[in-house]
Amino acid sequence: MIEPRYFITGTDTDVGKTIATAQLLRAFVAAGHTALGMKPVAAGCEWRNGQLYNSDVAAHAAASSIQAPAALVCPYMFEAAISPHLAARDEGQSLDLEHIVSAANQLQAWADVVLVEGAGGWFAPLSDEHNIADLALRLQSPIILVVGMRLGCLNHALLSAQAITDSGLRLAGWIANQIDPEMQRYADNIAYLQAHLPAPMLAEVAFQPNAQDLTLPAAAITLLACEASAKQAINNEC
Repeated sequence: MIEPRYFITGTDTDVGKTIATAQLLRAFVAAGHTALGMKPVAAGCEWRNGQLYNSDVAAHAAASSIQAPAALVCPYMFEAAISPHLAARDEGQSLDLEHIVSAANQLQAWADVVLVEGAGGWFAPLSDEHNIADLALRLQSPIILVVGMRLGCLNHALLSAQAITDSGLRLAGWIANQIDPEMQRYADNIAYLQAHLPAPMLAEVAFQPNAQDLTLPAAAITLLACEASAKQAINNEC
């Protein structure tokens, strides 16, 4: 049993959400599922052949087993590589959460599982009124937290996990991404997070140049299936 949609968030910006999402998409495909990535808001785009291009969206497309309409997989694209709420303001736009939710719901008809990758961390702003957490609440999907393994990650991971659980959403698992290959006491930090985060570690992503093109181990999908089955069993008993 797997969920039809997961929301991917991170402990901060540039912690490897796109790498983890791409690897997880490939793992779902390897397990026999149709899988599709969604990036609701992409800042830092460039014009190519008359169209806006974003490397995160391209990475999703390369890892997905099918291709869906561009307007659904990335409803909002901005040129400036700044916070989405500022990029939208500069271009005279506003980010409509219901429009994003509608696009995500439409994508469910295209694949067994849709991975929705957020921008920045859990409380990254999308407007003066709304943030990534608000979007995740609208989507009502289990959360996968990408932890960028570097100095300070313990605090960031625990705060993020607490905020997610406080929102009422389910933290289905977390992925450790080794963004600092020289991190001291890496194994000890992993062990601490395994002991203190209220969800299973799905996988570790090693630091390497081609990480975005690789596939998470099959065990990650098994863990997600077990977590979803256990949650369903609890709900049925209640």
